[in-house]
Amino acid sequence: MNNSKLLLLVLVVMGCKMEKKPEQPLVAMEPTILEKIANANGMANWKNVDELQFTFNVDRDTTHFERTWIWKPKTNDIVAISKGDTLSYNWSKMDSVAYKTNGGFINDKYWLLAPFNLEWDQDNFTHTYTKQEIAPISNNTMDKLTIVYGSDGGYTPGDAYDFYFGEDYLVKEWVFRKGNQPEPSLITTWEDYVEMGGLKIAKMHKNNEGFTLYFSDIKVSSE
Repeated sequence: MNNSKLLLLVLVVMGCKMEKKPEQPLVAMEPTILEKIANANGMANWKNVDELQFTFNVDRDTTHFERTWIWKPKTNDIVAISKGDTLSYNWSKMDSVAYKTNGGFINDKYWLLAPFNLEWDQDNFTHTYTKQEIAPISNNTMDKLTIVYGSDGGYTPGDAYDFYFGEDYLVKEWVFRKGNQPEPSLITTWEDYVEMGGLKIAKMHKNNEGFTLYFSDIKVSSE
């Protein structure tokens, strides 16, 4: 091969190596409906929460029930306070007493932070999303998200929840259906939202049948 042909070959090879492929534009992924609801309630700020304290209250007819929880989500240390009794435990090592008490914590925490559980539990339930549904209490038109938990594991396997929300993705009403039965087990509002530590929390849940569930003494300690 003569020198002119060799030079041409080298230039061609160098040209191929120097050629850059055009960069592909980054495509922003559209948040899922689960993420939109969680984000509307401040999911991005949850990572900064060191401690969450709240009192869970239920008024029905003339009866009142309450219990207080102190939760450190980064270590999963929990303190339960009810009727003057205090129990401290950690999720990593629960005896039978702690396990039974923790069932109450899971219930109360779910009422407080259900929008976040849409992300935390998404591998454990199926969901459907429909628009322009009639909410059961207000009769207003809202979007509806239905989730149905799997039949294995957990404290209440197979349960279903219907979340009703508006354009701001904040839950306004919901329906609990035990064991995914067609008829509602409980219907309540989600109202009296407050913002603490970057989290949006609905303090009040009630219906027209004399049931009121609400949260008091809420404290959020963040970094």
